[in-house]
Amino acid sequence: MQLTADEKLVQEKESALKAAKGPDGAVLRTPAELAEIVSRFASSDGWMEKVRLRADRRWYERLYHGPDHEIWVISWLPGQSTGFHDHGGSSGALVVATGILEEHCPGERARVIHPGQPHPFGSDYAHDVRNVSVAPAISIHAYSPPLRDMNEYELDGGRLVPRGASSRETETDRQWQVQRTDALSMEQVLSAARARLRRLTPDEAYEVMVKKEAILVDIRPEGQRATEGSIVGSLIVERNVLEWRFDPSSSARLSVVTDHDIQVIVFCSEGYTSSLAAVALKELGLWRATDVIGGFQAWKDMGLPIVPAELDGRQNSKTSG
Repeated sequence: MQLTADEKLVQEKESALKAAKGPDGAVLRTPAELAEIVSRFASSDGWMEKVRLRADRRWYERLYHGPDHEIWVISWLPGQSTGFHDHGGSSGALVVATGILEEHCPGERARVIHPGQPHPFGSDYAHDVRNVSVAPAISIHAYSPPLRDMNEYELDGGRLVPRGASSRETETDRQWQVQRTDALSMEQVLSAARARLRRLTPDEAYEVMVKKEAILVDIRPEGQRATEGSIVGSLIVERNVLEWRFDPSSSARLSVVTDHDIQVIVFCSEGYTSSLAAVALKELGLWRATDVIGGFQAWKDMGLPIVPAELDGRQNSKTSG
């Protein structure tokens, strides 16, 4: 029996709806939606303290699992990589939170993935992701539907050849099992980062800022600024876009970024995330980059100029209105 035009339209919509659902009937996320998810997650608070580093291989942990998608955090020491792999039919997206990663796809030039640049991909995507820098990197990944299979490949000329059987496991947790033996703690990571910095006390940072010899940069998320207040004369550039704004070769750089010789002093709430951020800027060639010891809280305790949270909030309301 021949279908009418309306019946064909209904049938096409039903087919599209079925294609957008996972095995359990959950509506799947698109790569663009996953890119938005990882970007929001990377700029949120609370997950960084869970991160560990492993000397023998990448460290990873699933931070969220739902019917339509899951979220993972992965840490990378210099030289660590995934090897070529697919995602078993799942779409995905990743964003680098700190450091720099490099992606390799068959027949294409290597792509550098900078912090704050979400990278979505479809269900048939295969790649090799590597940390080829000299500093640790941390990335956030989301997959829809949640991972069930991952197939590994060898690169033969310009094409991928399956490396044995599928890496399927009965449980994703078994496939991505986290072993923390010989893992580095965040204290060790911070110590390594700070060994590369000539960190400044709040009064030292204030002095060079007043003399206009440096740019003081507030990398705290909006929620923290609204609660804690802000530093008079500081430039707000949140952590997830910091490298893009201060890379002299980036099309998204700020107008004050004229060369690699500018001194950038970053601060966060208490001086932890800022150390990792300053080292990331050093990786971009900003050799004078550093951070404030103790962050905003130490600055405030020393009685240096701030805009209190309540006043800062009123000013922001006037500006937005």
